[in-house]
Amino acid sequence: MSDIFTMIECNSTLLERCIPEFLNVTNPIVNSSKTNLPVFIRIMLAIVMMSMIAIGFLGNAIVCLIVYQKPAMRSAINLLLATLAFSDIMLSLMCMPFTTITIITVEWIFGGYFCRISAMFYWFFVLEGVAILLIISVDRYLIIVQRQDKLNPYRAKIMIVVSWTVSFCISFPSVIGWTAVEVPTRAPQCVLGYTEMGADRVYAVLLLVTIFFVPFSVMLYSYLCILNTVRRNAVQIHNHADNLCLNQVSKLGLMGLQRPHQINVDMSFKTRAFTTILILFIGFSFCWLPYTVYSLLSVFSKNFYHSHSFYTISIWVLWLTYLKSVFNPIIYCWRIKKFRESCVEFMPKTFKILPKLPGRTKRRIRPSTIYICNDHQSAV
Repeated sequence: MSDIFTMIECNSTLLERCIPEFLNVTNPIVNSSKTNLPVFIRIMLAIVMMSMIAIGFLGNAIVCLIVYQKPAMRSAINLLLATLAFSDIMLSLMCMPFTTITIITVEWIFGGYFCRISAMFYWFFVLEGVAILLIISVDRYLIIVQRQDKLNPYRAKIMIVVSWTVSFCISFPSVIGWTAVEVPTRAPQCVLGYTEMGADRVYAVLLLVTIFFVPFSVMLYSYLCILNTVRRNAVQIHNHADNLCLNQVSKLGLMGLQRPHQINVDMSFKTRAFTTILILFIGFSFCWLPYTVYSLLSVFSKNFYHSHSFYTISIWVLWLTYLKSVFNPIIYCWRIKKFRESCVEFMPKTFKILPKLPGRTKRRIRPSTIYICNDHQSAV
């Protein structure tokens, strides 16, 4: 009987070694030298990560609740922002806790297969967030540059479903071993590992191109065109103020001005939403450029992947990527007045210590207003 159990143990060990070779994948658990970070530093990093989990979850949950409970907030842009918030919530719940635990324990204790699943979740939710930012950027480009407002709530929902589907299709191959995903003791999370196999490198490059390079290029082009358009419109408004119809301007309460060229059209209705998305784009670039460079070096540079500084670099780079999920809801409340007011409504009365300050009564020209004077249309 003891011989039978011995044979079973040997066969199970043999299967563990042979199955990865049969599936042409590498074993995610890699033994390497332990990190030299002191225990105190690791505990502090874990506390910071737990704080980020709490802030990211609560902040993004409030954004989702605002859009869900208030029908007036279910515009196309807000539906996209709520989807971005939901992807950040899932990233905070499905990935960050395991990274936090691994920072404390140093070693990955959740098994090799769950390593691939966690990597798939990480790229899945990151890809969805990037896709939403890309959709919003193209929408701002069409509205401001092309003057085509084609995105309505129905089309936004279709785009959201398509983005989730595409993100899943791109991230799922990592579960079945289409790339080298490893958790050495010098990295706090499942990361792209060094490989010499051509197929693994092709998939890794495809993943990074989809996550960063393509979205970054499209968003950068869109924002440069938007900035150029806003600057050109501002110049046209200043140079052609004499052509504005004073009768129409008087309807907006601007008759107190003495000379037409002193008319200062408030364009914040057009640029404020763009500025908010531009801030999100800058945050995306700041958080994801280091990770992209880090991942490329991990896949193609054996010396970098096996260096002693790999663990420390991994912590800071991954921390930056998670920081984006905390960064977004703060930007919403800071830049979008309706979100800020709704957040105050969600707060318990005991936290409403400061008195409510009177808002500005400055009147703004609505984007639907068209100025026509003597068959001349001014671009605002």
